[in-house]
Amino acid sequence: MQPISVIITGTTGMVGEGVLLECLDNPKVDRVLGVSRKPCGVAHPKFTEYLVPDFLDLKAGDPQLKGYDACFFCAGISSLGMNEADFKKTTYDTTMHFAEVVSSVNPGMTFTYVSGAGTDSTEKGFLMWARVKGKTENDLQKLPFKKVHNFRPMFMKAMPGQRHTLSLYKYFAWLYPVLRELSPNSVSTLQQVARCMILCATTDIQKPVFEVSDINALVKA
Repeated sequence: MQPISVIITGTTGMVGEGVLLECLDNPKVDRVLGVSRKPCGVAHPKFTEYLVPDFLDLKAGDPQLKGYDACFFCAGISSLGMNEADFKKTTYDTTMHFAEVVSSVNPGMTFTYVSGAGTDSTEKGFLMWARVKGKTENDLQKLPFKKVHNFRPMFMKAMPGQRHTLSLYKYFAWLYPVLRELSPNSVSTLQQVARCMILCATTDIQKPVFEVSDINALVKA
């Protein structure tokens, strides 16, 4: 098939930057639009940026978001220290609004949302963040996309050359090979995650939820 055009959010974060680097290197992707609040610092012929201070200000029909085959929504924040109302606004409300805007101009696109291991599809569990992300996953499925995939990674190994890793990552990166031996279904590389997203966007895979084991089974490290 022809190479695809992709929108990526969260390119100033660890997951989004890793997905971006793989997309720029992958021949199955010919154009990438990074939508973020601030520049990510990457320059590449395939890459352009659309800076949006507040995703909730985006309007349906936005022409800068039109003409894309897939969206990899990697933006997100930790729930640590947040109450449910604030976390819901920054997670559920922001994601759903962005998804509604891009679906208004790209109804045939594939939308991939990065939630996380432990997300609660029942929306009734004890963990606040898991309920909110579960509701986000569930409601994304109702939008007029070609298909929606929800990714639930856990511990991820960064891509070579990444600058936007989590603050504590450098202290725990050494654990990756250990966990891969002891608990292979709890770890993956960001390259695997990104390649799995691209595979889903370029094939007829219909699976709505990808746990770590699903990602690793489709794309080997």
